[in-house]
Amino acid sequence: MSANEFDGIIKRIFEAAGIESQTDLARILKVNRSAVTQARKKGAVPERWLLRLYRAYGINPEWLETGRGHTFVGRQTEEASAFKKIPKVSARLCAGNGSFEVGGDVQNYYAFRRAWLNKRGASDEMVLLDIFGNSMEPEMHDGDTVLIDQSQKNILAGAVFALGIEDTIMVKRVEKHPNKLVLRSDNKDYAPIYLEGDEADQVRILGKVIWVCREIR
Repeated sequence: MSANEFDGIIKRIFEAAGIESQTDLARILKVNRSAVTQARKKGAVPERWLLRLYRAYGINPEWLETGRGHTFVGRQTEEASAFKKIPKVSARLCAGNGSFEVGGDVQNYYAFRRAWLNKRGASDEMVLLDIFGNSMEPEMHDGDTVLIDQSQKNILAGAVFALGIEDTIMVKRVEKHPNKLVLRSDNKDYAPIYLEGDEADQVRILGKVIWVCREIR
């Protein structure tokens, strides 16, 4: 395979999956970015990559390799393949003192454009949950639904994360300090929560909150 043929395949992957960089490509293929670089040097796209793209997105392997035929195959139409269904689960994230409603049963599925999701994280690892309480107002309100990317667990100062402490789950802005975590609320009526030592070690970062929606009441 020539470099031009390889680049053509990568370009078609970008087009079909709605991504813009090799970093995005590595994320949706669940490989290291260096693997993409090595594949380009060898001038060969691994067959398992084509299989994963077919299974995850319905992208036609023949179209990827040759540019001929339909972009998407199977039962999905091209328009339907542009969307991905994200599960909404029954667990509710607390924006107050905590929630014990940690069931993971899927209530429903909601469709998002794959291109939009892929620019923001790993769509296969995303889930929707409701929050309750007012500790994150005005950014998030009681009853809002948030989209969480469970692949994004590295703490970024000031970012909003879903997190678990024992059997309680909540949504907070998280700051990481030496041997200490600080959980902050947007509502100034709520004091920061400081966790040190073993308490900090027991915190489970469930994923980053990347989107929020609310119903007009």
